[in-house]
Amino acid sequence: MATAVNSINVSVAGGNHSSEGNVLKRGNFSIFSILILTLLVILIIATFLWNLLILVTILRVKTFHRVPHNLVASTAVSDVMVAALVMPLSLVNELSGRRWRLGHHLCHIWISFDVLCCTASIWNVTAIALDRYWSITRHLEYTLKTRKRISNIMIALTWALSAIISFSPLFGWGEVYIPDQENCHVSQEPSYTIFSTFGAFYLPLCVVLFVYWKIYKAAKFRIGGRRRNAVMPLPEIVQVRTSGVGLLGLIDAIPNILNKIVLVHLGHLLPIPDNQKLLFVSWHNEGATSPDAIMQAQ
Repeated sequence: MATAVNSINVSVAGGNHSSEGNVLKRGNFSIFSILILTLLVILIIATFLWNLLILVTILRVKTFHRVPHNLVASTAVSDVMVAALVMPLSLVNELSGRRWRLGHHLCHIWISFDVLCCTASIWNVTAIALDRYWSITRHLEYTLKTRKRISNIMIALTWALSAIISFSPLFGWGEVYIPDQENCHVSQEPSYTIFSTFGAFYLPLCVVLFVYWKIYKAAKFRIGGRRRNAVMPLPEIVQVRTSGVGLLGLIDAIPNILNKIVLVHLGHLLPIPDNQKLLFVSWHNEGATSPDAIMQAQ
């Protein structure tokens, strides 16, 4: 009897201990959730305000109403849409344990805008890279008017391709919402997966890598051309004679300095003919130290 009572007490104590441990674990999880929630909310607000500030700046400053700022504005629009439409619903889905409880239609809207905005943002970066490449390699043909027209075409193609990739599941290309599992995700259809990943990631990645490699080669070629066309320095002998730096230059300069002092300060006292004075002056001004000049001076 005593043994049974003791076993019951041990079991009750163990149950109490386990329940207290569960409570502690729940308390730790709740604190962690609050921290994650706070960080995600700050991230969403910062993303929205930062990109909105970029758009307002481009719209208000007239000097920004040209290429490539229109491409930057297109990128900012896609990022604002991500912060306003995609990230809040993603936060709700994460807080719900990745169980979608907001309905079928809202699931399609969330997935469609997620793929649309992310794909548009990637292709806008690709368009900026292409604009830089053409500005460097074809700066004569790629005038301001042509640059504006091509950039507008690239923006239109960017959003059109992004819309085709994102809205294809709405027309039956795979399923994004599973009601029984309360799961909302991008279509897992193999053909759509290949098409979307190639069009939204691998193709723009290859274009960006190729374009920046060409930009690097063009910049390296220009730097090499400038070095080849640079003015070569004068020979060392000419530098010594003209600058008067060094021992030889100092020795060559001493007679000229003495001649100048004699002519300026003592010329009126010494019986030096005028033609000889002119000869000394011209010899000093020309800096002649050759044997011919010395013979003429004598």
